[in-house]
Amino acid sequence: MYEGPVQDLIDELGKMPGVGPKSAQRIAFHLLGVEPPEVERLIKALQRVRDGVQFCTMCGTVSDKELCRICADPRRDRSIICVVEEPKDVQAVERTREFKGRYHVLGGALDPLNGVGPDQLRIRELLIRLGNQDDGVDVAEVIIATDPNTEGEATATYLVRTMRDFPGLSITRLASGLPMGGDLEYADELTLGRALTGRRPLRGM
Repeated sequence: MYEGPVQDLIDELGKMPGVGPKSAQRIAFHLLGVEPPEVERLIKALQRVRDGVQFCTMCGTVSDKELCRICADPRRDRSIICVVEEPKDVQAVERTREFKGRYHVLGGALDPLNGVGPDQLRIRELLIRLGNQDDGVDVAEVIIATDPNTEGEATATYLVRTMRDFPGLSITRLASGLPMGGDLEYADELTLGRALTGRRPLRGM
């Protein structure tokens, strides 16, 4: 244990996902050793995230405006929506350069043991998007790109059941190539690109 502010900083850094006690300690002592202007830049970046970042009113990803750059881009295909769990998954799919449609961020996955049910996710907002036209364009396909783990599969199953009554709507799931139990965020571009290209329809779920 260190004294005062140093230990406070280590404790706060240790609360971040993926940062253990040793990593938190290394980051804290790194910050102690850098020049004051670098620390000020970090402080300002954190303040901008806190004060300036919001969620896109259409898809739910992080943005500095009411609409994110993808939803505001008229070149994106309005007839296809890719449903992901978190904003980081949007960037994972974008890195493949295979997808030209738009996104819908659920804000997580179904996890009843931890109190995450349908009402805690942005499922209702997705259904509203499916029921409304976007500049006269109907949604023709929904790609379910939830993580290939237990929670992601449960979420995909629930979404299929919820959306199957929309007439003419094609519901697909990312194809094989993604490891079971993994996170979309850590998939490499080639694997994720092949999964998008070979996506399969979901029936009878």
